[in-house]
Amino acid sequence: KLDFEEFMKYLKDHEKKMKLKIFTTGDINKDGKLDFEEFMKYLKDHEKKMKLAFKSLDKNNDGKIEPSEIVQSLEMLGLSISEKQAELILQSIDSDGTMTVDWNEWRDYFLFNPVTDIEEIIRFWKHSTGIDIGDSLTIPDEFTEDEKKSGQWWRQLLAGGVAGAVSRTSTAPLDRLKVMMQVSSVLCFQQMVKEGRICSLWRGNGTNVIKIAPETAVKFWAYEQYKKLLTEEGQKIGTFERFISGSMAGATAQTFIYPVEVLKTRLAVAKTGQYSGIYGCAKKILKHEGFGAFYKGYVPNLLGIIPYAGIDLAVYELLKSHWLDNFAKDSVNPGVMVLLGCGALSSTCGQLASYPLALVRTRMQAQAMVEGAPRLNMVGLFRRIVSKEGKSGLYRGITPNFMKVLPAVGISYVVYENMKQTLGVAQK
Repeated sequence: KLDFEEFMKYLKDHEKKMKLKIFTTGDINKDGKLDFEEFMKYLKDHEKKMKLAFKSLDKNNDGKIEPSEIVQSLEMLGLSISEKQAELILQSIDSDGTMTVDWNEWRDYFLFNPVTDIEEIIRFWKHSTGIDIGDSLTIPDEFTEDEKKSGQWWRQLLAGGVAGAVSRTSTAPLDRLKVMMQVSSVLCFQQMVKEGRICSLWRGNGTNVIKIAPETAVKFWAYEQYKKLLTEEGQKIGTFERFISGSMAGATAQTFIYPVEVLKTRLAVAKTGQYSGIYGCAKKILKHEGFGAFYKGYVPNLLGIIPYAGIDLAVYELLKSHWLDNFAKDSVNPGVMVLLGCGALSSTCGQLASYPLALVRTRMQAQAMVEGAPRLNMVGLFRRIVSKEGKSGLYRGITPNFMKVLPAVGISYVVYENMKQTLGVAQK
């Protein structure tokens, strides 16, 4: 429930943010004061930008924006929406009920809202989060030029990193159970606790947390570079280009941090006292197996990025579109629960598609630890699993993997939102 005091507080906070942006933009000489001339110049400059945005939407130059023009413009930005969804967007701006927006309505709506282009306007309702559910294959977030210049981007990435660390640590026992089931016959927590006590449930979690920062940094940097390569200067990135850029960025990040993935698996599968820690594990692998052991299972891991990222993105867009078509009434904002639900479900579908490759990767990483096990390549392992365990063997350990999705999403979201407030990240 939203009571009157909460609502008034929201309005005041929102008004403060808008006034601050108008003030900082308009204060040309940076003397901490906004005089009449500076304010008038701000209004004129802002009106010019609003006019350009209006004209870019008014495709037939009749002085009015119609739903079909909204659909066409957003398609050019890589966003597919229905005409019904476009009508919902226009309803919030249309003051005379004609289902079209003329220049006066457009100007009145955006005059004191510091929005300067169509890309910023669609971010009012376009989804983007930093929620981490323990998987490394998701496509990175988009950041506006304003967020990049103001430093909001690194604060959001930091908030997401901390949220990921807390979330992964909270669900680490389920993650270790999944790895153990993928590699050996261990089927329950009791056996793991009996072998190494309660603390052994978190074995391998340190490496899982350590790799968040370098992986996020490399993925974000690589994503920006691939976007530049695949789009011309000034051109907006489309859905296909975003998918390709994201997949290639994921592949680049995975190449960089893959040895840590191997260490995580080895530590998770290891018996008590087998390794003295992360450094001891790395030293032992290098001494007895050579540097190549740090890239065991690299090929199936790389191949898993495409189905995961592609299905995750496609299912999320499908779910969002379905909600907008069937449940959106007065607002195009679906709210936190719907967005988290869509994210969790789309990620689960991505996991289903890529899980057999993830299982083969884990077995290749741990083969040297299983006594008497043959050293098979990817194709050989696939054949052995299907022949010995049947097709269901390719999904061994997927139950604890699914069990951790909802708690991981919930914990990650709560920590992420609190971290954003602590770091002073503006709410979207």
